[in-house]
Amino acid sequence: QVQLVESGGGLVQAGESLRLSCVASGSIFSFNPMGWYRQAPGKQRELVASIASGGTTDYADSVKGRFIISRAAAFNTMYLRMNTLKIEDTADYYCWGRRGGLDYWGKGTLVTVSS
Repeated sequence: QVQLVESGGGLVQAGESLRLSCVASGSIFSFNPMGWYRQAPGKQRELVASIASGGTTDYADSVKGRFIISRAAAFNTMYLRMNTLKIEDTADYYCWGRRGGLDYWGKGTLVTVSS
């Protein structure tokens, strides 16, 4: 059974940093691509960052220059380093991966940014 498990969310102040982790069952290179979505209250889920199996990354305009997506194959883990957090970054963050044409999701981790 494919599982993606997020961790690292929490409450931080604006300007601070946070790192999210997503541990996958099996090799993270079996997912192509992988990424992070987020959903704020009353808003649609949006793709924040993605990474292809070859390492190509892509970011939403709202997080470019502040967020960094990476992975550690030895730990089957993908990360999202979030710097200079803003109040508008407050959302549930979901790990996502595509394998064999199917999309898999984690249950989410809440990030709350206060002023």
